[in-house]
Amino acid sequence: MELLNRYNALKLKIKVRKEPFDRFIALLENETTWLTSPASTRFHLSEEQGLLKHSVGVAEMLLRFREFLAPAMSEESCVIVGLFHDAGKLGMPGKPLYLPNDNEWMVKNRGIRYKINTNVVAMGLAVRSIFLVSQYIPLSEAEAQAITYHDGQYIDDNKTIAHKEEPLTLLLHWADYWTAHIYEEGRDKQIS
Repeated sequence: MELLNRYNALKLKIKVRKEPFDRFIALLENETTWLTSPASTRFHLSEEQGLLKHSVGVAEMLLRFREFLAPAMSEESCVIVGLFHDAGKLGMPGKPLYLPNDNEWMVKNRGIRYKINTNVVAMGLAVRSIFLVSQYIPLSEAEAQAITYHDGQYIDDNKTIAHKEEPLTLLLHWADYWTAHIYEEGRDKQIS
């Protein structure tokens, strides 16, 4: 229940683009696996609600970074890119990207709890994210860049914007990385 309370608190921060945001949220909550989807097939929060846990964590971390590093940056932008940077991991409405793995040997011996739905058209996750979000929510250039390149220079294709990242892109990348590698892996206990 705590996760849904945190999620609902983030949704309340959207004021200017509330109508398109609410339409997109309705699509996600009613026609996709947004509220139950894992964040990956095997490693990164490969569990029920993993994607929502990660997305809420990234949006919250991004707001914390914003508070200290870029207080003039829009809270609304931070919530939108934080929540939806990985929306591509949902697949498409009615066609989830991640399906429970029915191969018991793979689950038991390799820990691969989910498999990729081959009925979903192949495309990069960030590309699918921007495709989904931009159909409902008007995005600024900085928001589009942030969602598209949130994995930073870990992705070869992202090198085209190296040293040209908008502040929102950098903050989203750091929030995503910090959330996944420090909080979700439990390493935050080591730095307390």
